[in-house]
Amino acid sequence: MLKSIDLNCDLGESFGAYTIGQDEAVLEYVTSANIACGFHAGDHNVMAKTVKLAKEKNVAIGAHPGLPDLIGFGRREMKVSPEDVYHFVIYQLGALQAFCTVHNVDMQHVKPHGALYNMAVKDRQIAAAIAKAVKDVDPQLILFGLANSKLIEAGHELGLTTASEVFADRTYQQDGTLTPRSEHNALIHDDNVAVNQIIGIVQEKTVTAITGENIHLHADTVCVHGDGPQALMFVKKLYKTLTDKGFSINKVGG
Repeated sequence: MLKSIDLNCDLGESFGAYTIGQDEAVLEYVTSANIACGFHAGDHNVMAKTVKLAKEKNVAIGAHPGLPDLIGFGRREMKVSPEDVYHFVIYQLGALQAFCTVHNVDMQHVKPHGALYNMAVKDRQIAAAIAKAVKDVDPQLILFGLANSKLIEAGHELGLTTASEVFADRTYQQDGTLTPRSEHNALIHDDNVAVNQIIGIVQEKTVTAITGENIHLHADTVCVHGDGPQALMFVKKLYKTLTDKGFSINKVGG
């Protein structure tokens, strides 16, 4: 039986006069696009363009809601209540859903961004607020979250379909969380190391933490970041390596 994996990428993060990433080129090699909804990045023009491009490339469209922090790109943790989280996730999902309606395409999934994503890994109340917002907007949406996280648990508890996500270019802590970006060893800069990490996860369901322990991880989808200077070269390499290993690159559930 052919093994299947989804490749997702955070896109639509340009805004105004600022261009971030190589969205159109990266869309050739991924199967799910997480589109910024204007809080941490993106704007109305970029959202419209990215939805249109993803539809043309037959890439599944997902909302990428973040904290209201353009200056910090949504990567700074903020003190927000579960009620705040519930409402601003709904707000952002609604914005992207409107563009999907205009372009006559379905929104498939939701993946929180940056600090909001990481807060939902460990904080049950934040995770529950995100999951409830997703369910209340559309219970058919798939909730993307870090493998083994509170967000995945919250999605299951509400009966949502979830997709456990793993990362190619990030290192892991002993407890299965991502190493914070504030630490020097948070990012994997060597493409070969990053690709080998993903192959190990999808084939063996394990990853080696920075402390040396092996952690069990189930992967439904692999995140490849689209905002780095080598993003396009990396996603091409990962795509080729996975297909050479016998994997089919498909949308979640596709």
